[in-house]
Amino acid sequence: MTRRNTPDSGTQTLDRTTTQRPRLYRVLLINDDYTPMDFVVMVLERYFRKGEQEAELVMLAVHHKGRGVAGVYTREVAETKVAQVTAHARQDGYPLMLVAEPEGQDSGGQP
Repeated sequence: MTRRNTPDSGTQTLDRTTTQRPRLYRVLLINDDYTPMDFVVMVLERYFRKGEQEAELVMLAVHHKGRGVAGVYTREVAETKVAQVTAHARQDGYPLMLVAEPEGQDSGGQP
């Protein structure tokens, strides 16, 4: 809060500054026919800090539903994770695709 004097009236006005939480983004893994399941599990464990069991559940969601949520982050973190994992996948010769989309956005009925 800041105080400022109002000219000519002799009164003070308080300005309230409100902060908003940053918008959150989901990082989605998109299924393809070439990236091995064990690579997807490794990515989820290494880059998204998933335990082995949770990583396997997300991988199976990707496999059966076409996509799965790897995590939810601020925009900058989500975009960084997408870039890091995409670079790793390409380096290893896999076409794994990830996208970051605003939380709450309809993703075509998928989780």
